[in-house]
Amino acid sequence: MQTKSKLLFIVAIMLRGRTTAPISIRSLNFRDYSIKSAVEKSKMTATIVKDGLTAHMVNGMMDKREYFLHQISVNNDEVKSLWLARSENVIKQYGEGFNDETVRDEIDKKVLRTGETVREIIENSNEITLRVTIPYKATVDGGDTNCLTCHNVKRGDTLGVISMEFDISDMRTSGMFTILRILGINLLFLVIVLFLLNYYVTPYMKLFSNLQNGIKKAYSGDFTHKFETTVGGDAKSIVDQINTLFSKMQETFGDIKYNLATFIPQGCVSSADPLHEAKTIINELSDVYKFKKTIELDASKDEVYTRIIDILKIKYHLKNFALYEVNNITHERQLFFSTDNNAQICQEKVNKNAGECRAYRTKSVTISTEFPNLCQACLSEKQNYVCIPFTINNDVSLTISITGDSEDEIEEFTSLITSIKHYFEAAKPVIESQILMEKLRDTSLRDGMTGLYNRRFLEEVIDKIMHQAHRSKDTYSVLMLDVDFFKMVNDTYGHDVGDRVIVEIGKVLKDNIRDSDLAIRYGGEEFVVMLHNASDEGTQEVAQKIHDVFGALSFDVGTGETLRKTMSIGISKFPIDGDTIWKAIKLADTALYVAKTTGRNKIVHYEKKMSENEDLR
Repeated sequence: MQTKSKLLFIVAIMLRGRTTAPISIRSLNFRDYSIKSAVEKSKMTATIVKDGLTAHMVNGMMDKREYFLHQISVNNDEVKSLWLARSENVIKQYGEGFNDETVRDEIDKKVLRTGETVREIIENSNEITLRVTIPYKATVDGGDTNCLTCHNVKRGDTLGVISMEFDISDMRTSGMFTILRILGINLLFLVIVLFLLNYYVTPYMKLFSNLQNGIKKAYSGDFTHKFETTVGGDAKSIVDQINTLFSKMQETFGDIKYNLATFIPQGCVSSADPLHEAKTIINELSDVYKFKKTIELDASKDEVYTRIIDILKIKYHLKNFALYEVNNITHERQLFFSTDNNAQICQEKVNKNAGECRAYRTKSVTISTEFPNLCQACLSEKQNYVCIPFTINNDVSLTISITGDSEDEIEEFTSLITSIKHYFEAAKPVIESQILMEKLRDTSLRDGMTGLYNRRFLEEVIDKIMHQAHRSKDTYSVLMLDVDFFKMVNDTYGHDVGDRVIVEIGKVLKDNIRDSDLAIRYGGEEFVVMLHNASDEGTQEVAQKIHDVFGALSFDVGTGETLRKTMSIGISKFPIDGDTIWKAIKLADTALYVAKTTGRNKIVHYEKKMSENEDLR
């Protein structure tokens, strides 16, 4: 209803302005007309006085002029006063004249001096007076009147002035009544217009208010409002169409936000406008869907992790964070990515035992602002952080640690947690699939009996290892190991005992090489060990230890007897002996052959003459 009041007020102001301008113009015109009329009367009076005085002079009756002048004032109600003033020349010639024929004020003096008519309006609260002072000049009109015959003056000199004061107060009174009548008519017209406007506009204003109420409900997701109007014609048709539209909207959209909650729980998008909320959720679903379709074609889980990092950087604008992968079996935690300023968030012990991490242990988001020193594995008690755990499967979990400069920044990160989890949920089945594929691939590349890599693994990765070695100037010591007289074990004691020997070799190799080294079951009882950047002394020490530990093993053959076995080892160096790892393996095999043909149970280093002298092979 405020709109209607404003509309009526604006129309009233416009109509008031429309009437005020003509009234003002008419008032000014009436005033000008009244003044002009009085001026014309003053001119006429001045002419009458001039002609009368001239007649008195010609007829020799100048001494009778006082009566003449008095009658003019008496017979004209508008003339308040009338007087004459002689010029200096006339005074010199004829004397001062009567008492009221003298200069009374500065206006008389001015007109006598300049010979110009002066008009002046004197206005106060009681009356309005028009003062007019007109000069009489010596003229010769070519007829009977010739001022120069009676006055010792020049033609055009001022003989005197006549001053008159007219009461034009009636002008103001008449003008005021006229204006009031016009104003009254306009006010009546204004009231009629506003009445008609109110009569015809009110139904539209009610319709407008009804529309506002319906739209307000629609903002809250309620499209049940029924629009009503008493206006006919097009307005009624529009109302019917809006009712139909809202009915359809209620059917199609009324429950949409609840349906969307199936994919993204309600509350993750905070908005009082369900339309905006639905739009935001749909956009979020679209982004998550595109993310999932992208990572489904990635080749490894590391690529998926990289996609997640990109999302955290680009979409959420995180500057300081780290992504960890946790082995749920061993509880070891490995840093996959960390920004420059966030390399160390937790104490080192957390990497060895992820159970020290509060977020991982409790499977809940840990926010530093919730309690002082909440996670005691954090490097600093004053650190501001948010740690988000996410379980992929029984084997692997992920943890994101986000740090900020202030508590306000942490609050901002907290609002992103639900949205970030959506991407992890989308990535979960893909990462699980990649982990399974890695397991299957790892199974296919490992020997089922010893758990060591098999020859197929070597064939797949050897080129990659060699290229990396060339770039980094790395070296590898290649050990080829073979059990002496192994065939006799299978033939004498059976394959069960032979298998136990092979298994023990695998254990010996695992226990005596570093994580950066590789142990491979090359085939049967043959094994290859590749020692990364090992010195000659270190290579000999590892080979000797493997040789001695295996030789000290005792195997129960089931008849109360025990069995001991020895092994022969051939060693070559990449890239000193062979410029490729395959050549180095072949040369290590040559050294192994020499060891076997020269007595077995020994360690032999490859020498160039072994390839040149067939007696040594």
